[in-house]
Amino acid sequence: MKYPGFIAIGAIVIALGTSSCNNEDKKEAETKTAGIKEENITYTADSVTMNGYVAYDSGSMEKRPVVLVVHEWWGQNDYPRMRAKQLAEMGYLAMAVDLYGNGKTADNPGDAMKLAGPFYGNPQMAKTRFDAALAKIKSYPQAGDKVAAIGYCFGGGMVLTMAKLGDDLAGVASFHGNLNIVPANKDLLKAKILVCHGADDTYVTPAEVAQFKKQMDSIGASYTFKSYPGAVHAFTNPNATAMHQKFPDLNVMYNAAADSASWKDMKEFFSTIFK
Repeated sequence: MKYPGFIAIGAIVIALGTSSCNNEDKKEAETKTAGIKEENITYTADSVTMNGYVAYDSGSMEKRPVVLVVHEWWGQNDYPRMRAKQLAEMGYLAMAVDLYGNGKTADNPGDAMKLAGPFYGNPQMAKTRFDAALAKIKSYPQAGDKVAAIGYCFGGGMVLTMAKLGDDLAGVASFHGNLNIVPANKDLLKAKILVCHGADDTYVTPAEVAQFKKQMDSIGASYTFKSYPGAVHAFTNPNATAMHQKFPDLNVMYNAAADSASWKDMKEFFSTIFK
């Protein structure tokens, strides 16, 4: 008859311990984000004002690697800023880049294509604006010597393009991005490359994938190509499913497994390029 009492006491102890652990986890999470400073900044290129977002751990003035984040064709909205903040929490100096200028964003595919189209047709314009963002973030005292860039969809294509056009980057990671906006050139490409691709992406075809790999191999580029089964375009963005529901012809969908796997692959990539 004593067992119920012991069980009850044990349950209380476990509950208190669990509560304590949960409280500790909560404190750890709060501490993790408490020192993150977020800044809305402006810089210029092509006589256009760009609205950027910078995030970093303000608890230290030590130099650290820099990571630039280039937005989807929707523009520099909450999604790339969220990713920049995540990178800041990992210890990087992170900047969400505004390629369109004046903080322009779109909420439908038609307007998004109008904003993105000129950059596909004129990659040098993208480079000028990207380089302006790079110069801005390098002016921060915490900026270390090594810089990487990541991008999503349109932004993924843009960071690959920046690498192919010779920007001095340690590495670039493209998430569900276009692959062949400009050809690869062994005399220009310095960066290591990670491509995170949805295996069922209907916008980046198997033929384009094959062309990309052939070009990379032909110049001896250092690249890693990851393909995630069942993932379609925009698989990392939790808002993608809602956009598909709003615009059924837009074949985009969030895939939690592919999102998690690709972020893990990016972390491992960074551990090699930021040695």
